[in-house]
Amino acid sequence: MIGFSRSARINIGVMAILAILPVFFWWTGQTFYLSLATRLVILAIAAVSLNLILGYGGLISFGHAAYIGIGAYAVGIPAHHALYGGMDFIASNNGFFQIALAVVAAAVFALITGAICLRTKGVYFIMITMAFAQMVYYFFVSIEEYGGDDGLVIDTRSEFPLVNLDQPIVLFLVSYVVLVLAMWLVNAIVNSRFGMVLQSAKGNNDRTVTLGYNTYLYRLTAYVISGAMCGLAGALLGNFATFISPEMMDWSRSGELMFMV
Repeated sequence: MIGFSRSARINIGVMAILAILPVFFWWTGQTFYLSLATRLVILAIAAVSLNLILGYGGLISFGHAAYIGIGAYAVGIPAHHALYGGMDFIASNNGFFQIALAVVAAAVFALITGAICLRTKGVYFIMITMAFAQMVYYFFVSIEEYGGDDGLVIDTRSEFPLVNLDQPIVLFLVSYVVLVLAMWLVNAIVNSRFGMVLQSAKGNNDRTVTLGYNTYLYRLTAYVISGAMCGLAGALLGNFATFISPEMMDWSRSGELMFMV
C-alpha cells in the first residue's frame, strides 16, 4: 500500500471486503446476505452518480430517484412486451439493448429537465427537481398496462452472452464491476479540467463565470452524466428485484440517496 494516502487505503480495503464477503456468503449458501450486498452495491452506484452533482457540483437534487425508475422500466417494459406482445420495436430481452435504453432514456430526461432546473438555484432548484420526479412518478402510476401503482413484474432478466443474471453471484459481480467503473469515472471527471471548473462553480459561481467559463453548460453536462449513470443503476435494480413500481421514484427515495452521499 506504499504510495497510497490513508483515505485511499481505507477505500481500497472497504472495496476489497465488499468484493470478498459476498463471495463467501455465496460459497456458504447465505443467499440473504448475498442479496443484501447486491442491493447495497446497486444503490451505491446511484449514490456515486448523485455525488458527482451534489458533492462536487453543489446541486441538491430531490429528483434523482426518477432516473432509477426510468432505468428499471427500461428493462421491465421491453421484457413485458417480449413476453406478451405489442410494441415490437422495443420488445426485447437483449441485455445490451435494455441497458442502452436505460442509459439513453435517463440521459435524455436529465438533459431536458436539467436544462430547466439549472436556470434556478437554491431551494427553487430543489423543489423543481422534486416536481419533475413526481411527474414521472404519476406518469407511470397512470399506465395500467404496466401495473400502474401496483407495479410490474419482470418475468425475464436481461440476457447477455455467457452471463446469466439469474445466478445471484453473477448479478452481484456484474453490479460490483459497474460500481468500480462508476467510481473510476467520477474520480477521472472530478480530477480533470472539467471537474475543476465544476468544483470552482460550486465554490464561487460568479468568479468562475468571470474567468470565462460557461458554468451552466458544465453543470448541465455533469447533470446528464449523473442521470445516465443512475439510469444504469436502475436497470441493475430492476434485474435484481424482478419487480418495478412507481414507488421507486418517490421523492423520499431521492432523500435516501442523499443520505448515502
